Amino acid sequence: MANKKWERVLPVLIGVLVVALIAVVAESTTERVIEVGDTAPGFALVTDDGQRLTRSQFGGQLLVLNFWATWCVPCIQELPSLNQFQKQFASSGVVVLGVSVDQNERAYQQFLKRAGVTFRTSRDPQADVSSRYGTYKYPETYVIDRNGKVVQKHIGPRDWMDQRLLAEIKSLL
Repeated sequence: MANKKWERVLPVLIGVLVVALIAVVAESTTERVIEVGDTAPGFALVTDDGQRLTRSQFGGQLLVLNFWATWCVPCIQELPSLNQFQKQFASSGVVVLGVSVDQNERAYQQFLKRAGVTFRTSRDPQADVSSRYGTYKYPETYVIDRNGKVVQKHIGPRDWMDQRLLAEIKSLL
């Protein structure tokens, strides 16, 4: 009698376990893409000048988090305007942080010197931080407000000195 009960229960139990396994696998393979309105994921990075930064350290400031790479032509095209943007807003509580996914540190450092990048930079060679944001296209930039919310997301290069973009940023201050 107990054997017949197991014959009925065992297939149901196996079915439940298979469904649970499928759910776990599906959840673990789905990347979350951060969008406007989401809370920005935390991160810890060491800047090129040796300072350890976390997202929470930017409370009270507007963070412009730019993911880029030296091999990315559109990224390089937007650098001059991003430099100008940082200079214009530095005293207004806006911080630009460029996070490069370059793996070759030497080539990356040489590029920074040649290009004259003036905003804070860091390297994320395993793309740990960019993957938390769901970023796989470069450049991609997140504007994060004082409360840690993503208020703008820009996929692709921007002219950071465009008057409309400047007005949008000013409205966030």
